[in-house]
Amino acid sequence: MAEARAWYDSPPYQAIVHLRTDHIEGDLLLIEGVGPEYHPAERARKLQAEAGQAN
Repeated sequence: MAEARAWYDSPPYQAIVHLRTDHIEGDLLLIEGVGPEYHPAERARKLQAEAGQAN
C-alpha cells in the first residue's frame, strides 16, 4: 500500500494525473491484501452497482 500511495503522490505521476482525470470518468482503488484471484473489474462493477442502489 505504501508503494502504491508513493507512486500516486510522486511528482512524475502528479504531473500527468490531469490527463486521466480531465478526460475520463473512473475510480482508482487501492486495495490492500488482495490475492491472485482478485479481479479489479469485477470488484469495480460490484461497487458501482452498490453505489447505484444507494442513490
